[in-house]
Amino acid sequence: MKLFLDTADVAVIKDMVPTGMVDGVTTNPSLIAKSGRNIAEVIAEICALVEGPISAEAVATDFETMVREGEKLAAIASNVVVKLPLTWDGLRATRVFADKGIRTNVTLCFSAAQALLAAKAGATFVSPFVGRLEDVGADGIGLLDDIRTLFDIHDFSTEILAASLRNPEQVTAAALAGADAATLPAETFKALIKHPLTDKGLDAFLADWGKTGQSIL
Repeated sequence: MKLFLDTADVAVIKDMVPTGMVDGVTTNPSLIAKSGRNIAEVIAEICALVEGPISAEAVATDFETMVREGEKLAAIASNVVVKLPLTWDGLRATRVFADKGIRTNVTLCFSAAQALLAAKAGATFVSPFVGRLEDVGADGIGLLDDIRTLFDIHDFSTEILAASLRNPEQVTAAALAGADAATLPAETFKALIKHPLTDKGLDAFLADWGKTGQSIL
């Protein structure tokens, strides 16, 4: 499963890229607003830092303007993925971009039926919002299971990009459900490595090593 950073903070990306674990980046209007920067500039900088797919979202709600915005975003760099909402206009724009060979990420997916439409429109990625479903008592991981089954039965090439993941447990569950990718805020990404027994074991090893008086170097 590919792991994407969900951020528009270039400093955070620079900090995480050296781990070798960052396969791409997703942004949205809220993250761009939080960055306080021009969208074209920040997307260009992110694309130069990360070779993988960088999702940049169109903010228009009508088909014609979505297409114009998407074309402008796609022109920033070859690894830009145009992010579009799961609406009729968004799906129409998705088909236009698919026919042009421009990759897309259809976002705000909350049902398997919506994911089916995104796949039929030619989306590169579809982003089910797991955490937001779990927040209202729905089964977000179950949705990933359903979409995986649906896509496998009908041989869709659209990748499942699990979004709105709140904690490492949801990330693990998304991987087990067969998600092709997951996008995570930096704090969730960093939390994946944490386990109290790892820390306890390392402390014990270091304490025992200190007693030997040795140095490897």
